[in-house]
Amino acid sequence: MNDPSRRTVILSMAALTAGAAGTAVATNQTDKRYLVHHALFWLKRPGSREDRERLIAGLKTLRQIDAIRELHIGVPANTEQRDVVDASFDVSEVMLFDDEAAQSAYQKHPVHRKFVEDCSSLWQKVVVYDAIDV
Repeated sequence: MNDPSRRTVILSMAALTAGAAGTAVATNQTDKRYLVHHALFWLKRPGSREDRERLIAGLKTLRQIDAIRELHIGVPANTEQRDVVDASFDVSEVMLFDDEAAQSAYQKHPVHRKFVEDCSSLWQKVVVYDAIDV
């Protein structure tokens, strides 16, 4: 898949993921809308189980931040390989926030800053998708 097409697929996947997460939550709380923050991480050493586990452990520390309503940490699923599926990342995290202000507070939170300080040496690339419910 060429690079522009790959980017389109990744952006579409993120939007669908964000929409699905928001819809799942919205059905439980009919009027509540969330900001979905989805980060995909590519490790500097992709085959390193140790680095992956260190990154996952670092992400788990973010659960201490009150502004985060939900946090899902995952790795690529062993699902059917299709042109629209990008499983090239090593670790994924999806967070739900009440709004942009809560997401901004998360970005400035000391626990988040410590996570970045402690774990940024592990990844070569991070892509973030932020989407707000409509």
